[in-house]
Amino acid sequence: MPLTAFNPFTFKDYLNLPDNTNIQVIDGVPYNMSPSPSRIHQKLIVELVTIINNHLKANKLPCEVYSSPLDVIFINEGEDIYSSKNIVQPDLFVVCDKSKLTDKGIVGSPDFIIEIVSPSSAAIDYVKKLNLYNQFKVKEYWIINPNTFKILVYKLQENNEYAEPEQFTFDDKLKIESLNLIIDFKTLKEGVINA
Repeated sequence: MPLTAFNPFTFKDYLNLPDNTNIQVIDGVPYNMSPSPSRIHQKLIVELVTIINNHLKANKLPCEVYSSPLDVIFINEGEDIYSSKNIVQPDLFVVCDKSKLTDKGIVGSPDFIIEIVSPSSAAIDYVKKLNLYNQFKVKEYWIINPNTFKILVYKLQENNEYAEPEQFTFDDKLKIESLNLIIDFKTLKEGVINA
């Protein structure tokens, strides 16, 4: 039996989708996104965006923090934006290079990304996005699981690969190295989970 040719899904295809289509594309394969995150998921995003944004402003850092839904378009060297086969909407991300900001979204790698795991996104967050963010050299990638209260922190090493993740809980304080910002997850947990 002959194999069917794989036609990768591109940003050009993505732009032609109906407005209510909610997908992400990794390595040319479209993945449906969960319809609506939980209240705790959303509360975590709001609190983290607020903490990070306040820190950026107070320290006059040339970075901006964003949350989903906003497209991040990863481009391979020599590839134009419309040929990109990697379009995702991270839960939260920070961009410090203003040249990556466009009307279509962020073109290139954010400096820092957080994904908050939901049951429907676990395989994508823990495997597909981990590999994607490593491939495109995202400096720091945090995976936060509000169900287990665990956090995995991946940091890009000198060899441009992620080391084994550091593991934390919601009782720890974590530092976003690229921003020199410490986040107290115990306080965050009290304000979000126990609210």
